[in-house]
Amino acid sequence: MVQSIAGNPLVSEAPVEAGAGGAAVGAAFVGRPRQRARGLAHGLVEDLGEKIRSQSLRPGDKLPTESAIMQAYGVSRTVVREALSKLQAGGLVETLHGVGTFVLQPRSSGVFRLDPGEIAASVDVLAVLELRISLETESAGLAASRRTDEQLVAMRQALDDFEKNVVVAGDTVGPDFRFHLQIAQSTGNPYFADIMRHLGTTLIPRTRISAIRTHEGGAPYLSRVNREHEEIYAAIARRDPESARAAMRIHLTNSRERLRIAQEAAQQKAKADAAASASGQGSPAP
Repeated sequence: MVQSIAGNPLVSEAPVEAGAGGAAVGAAFVGRPRQRARGLAHGLVEDLGEKIRSQSLRPGDKLPTESAIMQAYGVSRTVVREALSKLQAGGLVETLHGVGTFVLQPRSSGVFRLDPGEIAASVDVLAVLELRISLETESAGLAASRRTDEQLVAMRQALDDFEKNVVVAGDTVGPDFRFHLQIAQSTGNPYFADIMRHLGTTLIPRTRISAIRTHEGGAPYLSRVNREHEEIYAAIARRDPESARAAMRIHLTNSRERLRIAQEAAQQKAKADAAASASGQGSPAP
């Protein structure tokens, strides 16, 4: 039995998982996300995010399985996966395929700050990411089924170069693109690789958005990207198409969500600045 939490009904069948400190975290997974116009996934993100920020779920705690969350909140697997992707993008949790999803140490800022002047560029980058989610999710699945040992070695080399350059603050865009291009080539379908070559390194968001490059100074963003790459590589290495698709979707969805959050913040700032400027112009001179 799990304990009830104020404001949430008891869900007696929800499994209990042990966190890093040995404390049961199943008690935090009771009730249903509040119904909101923006959807069940948004409600689930708000509810889990609140539990993480209030320390009901502590850093290092392992979340219950997708099935357990589905049962506790009465939502579909699609809703749970979308919510977890948003929480990952916000830096609240991290998912390791085959291991589980863990609560991360809260950070002062979940995403980079986008300058209002870069809103137009961000709209285009978001469109490219939307295309990449459709294209590269299937590409990863096919690569897991069709890749050769030589192609896997090339992927490994790209990731090793990426990791090395994170440490020395070197070029990570080149290895990043090589990794994704090698996956496309490993599908055995030349059209996947043709599209990737056509897009080139501009498909990497940080080549188009200076705020991301600035944010990368401390390397936490790049380290997170590297971990997501490793999940994709591991699934392809063990020839697991479904896990490869899931890992690629999570990686690209996280990138899209981080940029979307930054874009919304920039738009709000631009509106506030415009309102402040208009108010100042209408005021009498001192």
